[in-house]
Amino acid sequence: MNRIARLTAAILVSAAAAAPALAAPQTYVVDSTHTFPSFSYSHFGMSIQMSKFDKTTGTVTLDKEAKTGAVDITIDMSSVNTGYETFDDHIQGEDFLDTAKYPTATFKSTKVSFDGDKPATIEGELTIKGVTKPVTLKVNHFATMPHPMLKKDAIGANASTVIKRSEFNAGKYAPNVGDEVTITVSLEAIQN
Repeated sequence: MNRIARLTAAILVSAAAAAPALAAPQTYVVDSTHTFPSFSYSHFGMSIQMSKFDKTTGTVTLDKEAKTGAVDITIDMSSVNTGYETFDDHIQGEDFLDTAKYPTATFKSTKVSFDGDKPATIEGELTIKGVTKPVTLKVNHFATMPHPMLKKDAIGANASTVIKRSEFNAGKYAPNVGDEVTITVSLEAIQN
């Protein structure tokens, strides 16, 4: 009987070793030095103006095998960078970002949809100036690889969506200054 028990145990151990390992969700921390949400809008129909935010934090969770994920991003709205310091101050005022009262904006995903093995869209809740609205980010680039310098797994992505700034209580001068704003996020994140 003892021999049968040992043989059964050996078979179970061999079977467990031969079974494929189940992948687990991986968490990546946003690399703030390579992550820049930007926004663009029509300025009197004369040009498309582009600006960005310089300080972003957050996490991305990804389970490649299960094809699921989650995104949780916080943007420091006072880090807005229009390329002109006077306008940086102006856009932080009450009529636009009101950073004294609302210093951050957030995006929290509710669903990540995949096309093959890559995320294609990210649905979630965007909060600006205390107003939360559902948005869908379209992922137009996604990469996963070992970071060549940090020697850790990393991901990179570019995604965009279009919002109406008036829906976030930031509609001053619309429609002369475009109400539709394209938000584009260039993101890199390193495995935690």
